[in-house]
Amino acid sequence: MNRAVLLLGGNLGNVPATFSQAKKLIAEQVGEIVAESSLYLSAAWGFEAEEKFYNKVLIINTTLTAQNLLNKILEIEVFLGRIRNHDQGYQSRTLDLDILFFNQEVIETENLKIPHPRLHLRNFTLVPLAELMPDFIHPVFNISIKQLLHQTTDELKVQKL
Repeated sequence: MNRAVLLLGGNLGNVPATFSQAKKLIAEQVGEIVAESSLYLSAAWGFEAEEKFYNKVLIINTTLTAQNLLNKILEIEVFLGRIRNHDQGYQSRTLDLDILFFNQEVIETENLKIPHPRLHLRNFTLVPLAELMPDFIHPVFNISIKQLLHQTTDELKVQKL
């Protein structure tokens, strides 16, 4: 059994309802959700957007490989209305599902990088991670999530709902 940590994000439409649908599909198609963070709200990171972003972290047990997990969550994103425009960089979205961690593995392929390469730079990721797994050791930096949160230079405010 593999343990994966996912980040849910979105700022278009009824995001809490979309997250609820995503959790249902993840539980049905990916694996058991064993823990979930609170829901958080923050401004966009890396670009300007009128709508604030919602974020939540899920910890799941899955029999899928990391690549199969990525394929499945991309299908779920599309099913729930995600439209990607790779030419425009960061943009508003109905749903974004990111793999933050997969066991303690470090994976670098053309289309998959685990741990997520920017998680340590983003409060909207670190805050819900620290709620669920403050003592988890990042397999590249070899420090805990709470230490990463303490060290980040991100000044973006993250509000727990």
